[in-house]
Amino acid sequence: MTWLAPNTFVTFCKGMDLPTLTGVFTQAGLPASAAGESSGWAWVSHDTLAVPHGGSVWKLARDITGFRYEGNAETVFLASTPACACPHGQSYLVPHCPEHPFQFTYNRGGFEQLYLNVGGRRESRRGGGMADLLVRELLDAGIVGRDTSRYDADPEFNADGAHTMRILVEHFGLPSPLRP
Repeated sequence: MTWLAPNTFVTFCKGMDLPTLTGVFTQAGLPASAAGESSGWAWVSHDTLAVPHGGSVWKLARDITGFRYEGNAETVFLASTPACACPHGQSYLVPHCPEHPFQFTYNRGGFEQLYLNVGGRRESRRGGGMADLLVRELLDAGIVGRDTSRYDADPEFNADGAHTMRILVEHFGLPSPLRP
C-alpha cells in the first residue's frame, strides 16, 4: 500500500470539522500525530507503533458516525499495516484481530458499511451493510470476479493493494495527506 506511509492509521471524516474530530480522538486518549482538512474531509493520523491497541482507532472511526456524534458524519479509515493472517482474521463473523485492524472501512450511522483488506485478492472478502458498494469498480479493474486474468498474467498484480487504493481514493474523493 504505497498511498500511505508505513505503519499509519488515517481516519478521514466528512460532516465533522477538524477541531471536533481531533477533540474526539484526544478525549478518547488517542491524540493524532498529524491532522488536516482538504477536499471536504477532515483527517487525523496515528503512528501505529504509538497506539496501544490498533482496533481502538478503527472502532472510534466507526463509532463517531453514530452514537454521541449524531448527524451526517461518514468516515473512511485506512491502515497501512499488514493484513491479518490470524485464523480469525479470515472470518468476518467474529471480531477482527486487535493487532491488525481492517485496512479499509467506510462507516456511516455508527456501522461499518464496507470493510476489507487490500491487495493479494483479499478484496473478494468484503463485509458490511454495503459490501458491494465498490463491486463495479473492482470488477472493471479485474481485482474481483470471474475475469481476474491479470493475476494469472502477473503474480505481482495488486499485491500491495495499490490498484485498490486508487479505486478507494477516487471513489471517496480522499485527499492524500501522508504520502511517504
